[in-house]
Amino acid sequence: MRRFLPLQWVLSLIFVVQMYLSMLVIGLVFLIPALIDRRHAHSACRSFCAWVQLSLALLTGLRTEVRGQVPRDEVLIAAKHQSFLDIILIFGAVPRGKFIMKKELIWAPILGWYALRIGCVPVDRGKRGAAITRMMADVKSGASLPGQLIIYPQGTRVAPGVKAPYKVGAALLYDQLGQDCVPVATNVGLFWPKRGILRKPGLAVVEFLPAIAPGLSNDAFTARLAEEIEATSDRLAAEAGR
Repeated sequence: MRRFLPLQWVLSLIFVVQMYLSMLVIGLVFLIPALIDRRHAHSACRSFCAWVQLSLALLTGLRTEVRGQVPRDEVLIAAKHQSFLDIILIFGAVPRGKFIMKKELIWAPILGWYALRIGCVPVDRGKRGAAITRMMADVKSGASLPGQLIIYPQGTRVAPGVKAPYKVGAALLYDQLGQDCVPVATNVGLFWPKRGILRKPGLAVVEFLPAIAPGLSNDAFTARLAEEIEATSDRLAAEAGR
């Protein structure tokens, strides 16, 4: 039985408030250890992800699931981005994730500092050519930081059912790194939207798909990536009854 909508909204508001409070508390608890050793920064972020998933299910009835073979080696991950929840699920699943992220986020309290500490790469999306050059240089210079590099190939959050082009950045990284690329599909935007407070009950899924081996041209890679992510995301949405 679906919860009465006003009650669901109130429970969602409680969840959102406590989520940001937990971010502050966990960030402060791990601050000094994270300054000493990056591994503690990863532990802080993973603890936050675990708490968000638990409290989300308890307060709003929104359960989460990670499917597919989660990569453990150094790979490029190219993921569908629908809301903050897919960030949490992907990072919580991989051993040492680090994101290509928009530059403005480095100024976000707690979040920005920890993002830099775990090796995330900030780029200026407003200057496309310069952003790509800087992104590739930063990735190359940070090659000593092992982990799974995560990029959102559409460049921003895209609501379920909305079509948006796949940009060139993922293909350039795929070519430069010479690593497998693991596509990731999701339906989380059906339950946790891009904007707003309401979190709907159900099962939010991210699914890791079979890796794309190195060697494809940029155009062939982008076409295959888009086809596999979009088809699986549509399937997950249909599975959720949307």
